[in-house]
Amino acid sequence: MSRMLHRTGLVPRRVHIFLVVAATFVALLVSAGLRATPGVLMQPLELHFGWDRATISFAAAVGIFLYGLVGPFAAALMMTFGIRRTMLGGLMLMAGATFASLWMREPWHYVLSWGVISGIGSGAVASVLGAAIVNRWFATRQGLVMGLLSASTATGALVFLPLLAWLSTGGAWRPVVMAVSLACLALVPIVALVVPERPGDIGTGRFGEELGSAPPAPLKQAGTAGLAISVLLRAGRKPVFWLLFGTFFVCGLTTNGLVGTHMIAFCGDHGIAPVAAAGLLSMMGLFDLVGTTASGWLTDRYDPRKLLAVYYGLRGLSLVALPFLNFDTMSLTIFAIFYGLDWIATVPPTVKLANDAFGEQEAPIVFGWIQTGHQLGAALAAFGAGVIREATGTYLPAFVVAGATGVIAAGLLLGWISRTQFHDRRHIA
Repeated sequence: MSRMLHRTGLVPRRVHIFLVVAATFVALLVSAGLRATPGVLMQPLELHFGWDRATISFAAAVGIFLYGLVGPFAAALMMTFGIRRTMLGGLMLMAGATFASLWMREPWHYVLSWGVISGIGSGAVASVLGAAIVNRWFATRQGLVMGLLSASTATGALVFLPLLAWLSTGGAWRPVVMAVSLACLALVPIVALVVPERPGDIGTGRFGEELGSAPPAPLKQAGTAGLAISVLLRAGRKPVFWLLFGTFFVCGLTTNGLVGTHMIAFCGDHGIAPVAAAGLLSMMGLFDLVGTTASGWLTDRYDPRKLLAVYYGLRGLSLVALPFLNFDTMSLTIFAIFYGLDWIATVPPTVKLANDAFGEQEAPIVFGWIQTGHQLGAALAAFGAGVIREATGTYLPAFVVAGATGVIAAGLLLGWISRTQFHDRRHIA
């Protein structure tokens, strides 16, 4: 269908590249919005079914975990089966699973629909998709475009929350489910229409490449699982992989796992209505769009390791401070702006470091495995914070511990930079 769109002459070849980016941006936005929806559903499901918060948090944790675990296999599937087909399959799984949840009656129904099936579907439309699109369609400006696509994942997770919270007014949960399901379904024809498999399909090359340049050599065809595992085994021999995996674990722990899942409930403990709390998250999403796009621009120009150290350090300190705020409008607005700018500004530098260390061909799969670390951290925070809240009656320990991990991640990155500089000085001497 994308070839037909091009043949009509309505869309110039180079303009079509940005249509691909736009479609990918919206798909990532909706996928991330789906993964954030359990935060809105937490209180309505608790009221309607009588399920405890730890049980509801478990379903969110399963979805977040699979969202990450599927990443490297989805990247390999894109290499062997195709990016567009993988996107379409993921979107249809998300639409079907969420729609089926309208008839759920037991907690395991929620775990199956919003945890397992939608987790698998959304994992195919996650940050690894952005990395694959950037590497396949852009020879230059990769950091900037990756920043824009990364921003969409947080923007989707946060910007839609006020609407979803409004739909859940009075404890209603079915309108929220219907809205998410229809959004996923609406994207299917759009992706089919405007996303070709590769630039050559519409008679153009990668952005920033001269027409006629040879495209990057594709990976040898292999079984999807085998390709993903073999890339992991090669990447695991390099310490840089485990450093990026560990710091991205902290990224997930401190963002969508904790703040994205529990912020509305946390604000509710302080007497703030769900719509108002969702508005704070929406503000974070808007500022994340600015912050992560700017982070992509900075990644093209500065040492990504230094950027990551700053991002994690500031994020950790802000999370430690949050529980001790007055929770008035001014303090929460300042936190939302500051935290939003830093939400997933970590993605462009991490992708850049993965590309540099593992090469553009294998980097999307490697980043998929690094993304698994992110979602492991997010799943731990989503479930653990719910357990802590049930056991202690407060979220304070969860936020303080998460903040401390951010400071530790910054310290590890500074240590990496110091060791590299010391090695370089010795080599020169």
